[in-house]
Amino acid sequence: MRLGWREAIERTVGGLHYDLVDVERAARGLLRVTIDRLPGHPYPIDSEFVTVEDCELVTRQLQFALEVDGVDYARLEVSSPGLDRPLKREADYARFMGEAISITLKEPFEGRKVFKGVLGRGEEPQSWTLTFVAGKLEQVLGFRLDEVREARLVPVLDFKGRRSSKPADVPAAGGGADVGGTPAEAAPGDIGG
Repeated sequence: MRLGWREAIERTVGGLHYDLVDVERAARGLLRVTIDRLPGHPYPIDSEFVTVEDCELVTRQLQFALEVDGVDYARLEVSSPGLDRPLKREADYARFMGEAISITLKEPFEGRKVFKGVLGRGEEPQSWTLTFVAGKLEQVLGFRLDEVREARLVPVLDFKGRRSSKPADVPAAGGGADVGGTPAEAAPGDIGG
């Protein structure tokens, strides 16, 4: 029995011990897959972030899996989520609790849709909080995932260019640097050897 293209990708990426962050079918046959490393799992190259080698490994395995499952695509792109990683699932929010994030709500709350602060767990099941500074006051916004249009980690850089997870480094009103991910791209017949 053949799997659907999403299921084939989820199975392959998960089997290689990576987190599937996002999958997108784009124009001209581009299949874009975004992966992240799982915390606590040992990888051949010791790094906090996804490496080019990680992307190449997943690309090669996905090419095989997608061919076996008969998935039609012109190009496959596997990349890291970057420092401003999107948060899409409940597991993403649980993993990055205590980190600085930016959320965009579907509906405005007190005239605003975009908030930046430190992510926390709410008191109700499946609820979350965002602690942020407005003026000189610390405020807490409670929300559920179905109220969020988009959520991303806020990239906070230190002088060495590495992401810092210290909540005190969260800017009160400004944004962080936009740092891209690590891509690996291949066409269906480009399996290296």
